[in-house]
Amino acid sequence: MQKLFVQSLKGALLLLFLWQSSYAGLPGSVGNQALPSLAPMLEKVMPAVVNISSNARSQLADNPLLNDPFFRRFFKLPEQKQHKKHKKQSRGSGVIIDARKGYVLTNFHVIEKSDDVSVTLLNGRELKAKLIGVDPETDVALLKVPTGNLQALRLGDSERLRVGDFVVAIGNPFGLGQTVTSGIVSALGRSGLGIEGYEDFIQTDASINPGNSGGALVDLKGRLIGINTAILAPGGGNVGIGFAIPINMVKKVVEHLVKFGEVRRGVLGVQIQDLTYDLIKAFGLKPNQKGALIVKIEPRSAAERAGLRSRDIITAVNGKSIESSSDLRNHIGLSHIGERVRITLIRKGRTRHLYAVVADNKVEGSNISWHLKGTTLKEASEGIKVYKVIRGSKAWNLGFRKSDIIVGFNRRELKDLNDLTNRFRRKTARSIQVKRKGDLVSIWLQ
Repeated sequence: MQKLFVQSLKGALLLLFLWQSSYAGLPGSVGNQALPSLAPMLEKVMPAVVNISSNARSQLADNPLLNDPFFRRFFKLPEQKQHKKHKKQSRGSGVIIDARKGYVLTNFHVIEKSDDVSVTLLNGRELKAKLIGVDPETDVALLKVPTGNLQALRLGDSERLRVGDFVVAIGNPFGLGQTVTSGIVSALGRSGLGIEGYEDFIQTDASINPGNSGGALVDLKGRLIGINTAILAPGGGNVGIGFAIPINMVKKVVEHLVKFGEVRRGVLGVQIQDLTYDLIKAFGLKPNQKGALIVKIEPRSAAERAGLRSRDIITAVNGKSIESSSDLRNHIGLSHIGERVRITLIRKGRTRHLYAVVADNKVEGSNISWHLKGTTLKEASEGIKVYKVIRGSKAWNLGFRKSDIIVGFNRRELKDLNDLTNRFRRKTARSIQVKRKGDLVSIWLQ
């Protein structure tokens, strides 16, 4: 009963808002009064929202012992026949953002491990899509389809959103076909949910269900302000808590994907944390002060070269307010490597301005340990990724391979590159644990 009341109240508020807006004069009437409707806006927007179908060929499960060449030779088993393969089809949604270039946005998890991807328009026309690039850290993928008779969505400004603004979610839930739901912005800047590596979600109560992933979140003027990406529900269905990636973050990701095919993240080389009530009181700051507190400066880092110090509180980058540590991480992470940024900070109660040049987030493994010589490493949401490994190098001969994710040291969990460096300095390394294609593998060091 309570849920029904809330839904009825939400609908009444939406109708009241539309009645007072420019939609009040739209066609359709009761007596002499026009009925409010989202239909005219949706008629222009819906052709830009597409259905995504991805086909993935995967090997059928088999006994892992049968994949071991030694086991097969020892028992004189015949050569293993090629695995049977089958197709798995996953469905999601996408948004055309550039009709002239044929660019389509969707979620990375919609097309992950796909051999081919198809885009189906609202009129049923099916197009073969080419993958331009992906960013698992923000769950964004950029596709390209043949141009001609495409319609794109106008991009809005997600930084202008306010809690309480009305929004509309468009997608293909449960493979039913294009569906529209409405609601409000419930919260902004949601992070720390563990959904993605870089989080700054728009939270909405507009119904988002499986299959809506990659679809559009638009404002009442039909402007794209977010890409629907996740729901928070015990049973996997909608309970009024959905999340979308802000379009301003997506714009920056797209810039990287178009130029490099991946996001090349930058770093300052600082360890940071949020400002708590106790810290605000200890530093003598205003009660509502926002920012990111620098806990540690990494040696020879961009931060050290810029003159940043521990206990500095970063409050803005290039004039954009920094609300929290995750806000700073997102902003610097999506800046271009080599970009010069203006940092506003509080040091000993006084506001200062410094300039820093954003550095690459990749490091040479040889700078950490001779065991890792030949690798290039970078931090990822799930661990430390082996970005590159030179064939025949020390690391290659030990068994490291490209795309391995380093997650453990002597069978104890690793946090980040600093943690890995400190472990090598303090302890004798016996083994490194890596994730490789879903399996956990131990690499024994010599």
